[in-house]
Amino acid sequence: MFNWLKNWLTAPTPDAISAGFAVVSYQGYDIHPEPLAEGGQYRINGHITQVIDGTEHSYALVRADMLPSAEQAAELMVAKAKRVIDEQSGRLFN
Repeated sequence: MFNWLKNWLTAPTPDAISAGFAVVSYQGYDIHPEPLAEGGQYRINGHITQVIDGTEHSYALVRADMLPSAEQAAELMVAKAKRVIDEQSGRLFN
């Protein structure tokens, strides 16, 4: 009778899917695609990292785009991250 309540209270939260997606190096930055599973689709998500003076800096990249597969979301995340790097490279971690 209360199955709907139990299901609602234990509903899974969006999880980042990082396994299986290689880190892509681009112009001294590392791009880490981590698509988020949401409602049967995948949101573009990941981060861009760079080591500066021995300290790793990270920039979170989350977009509203939803795609039907994790592979597509990871591929588009890498493309968008490259664009961010091209446009913001000197100011990315300021």
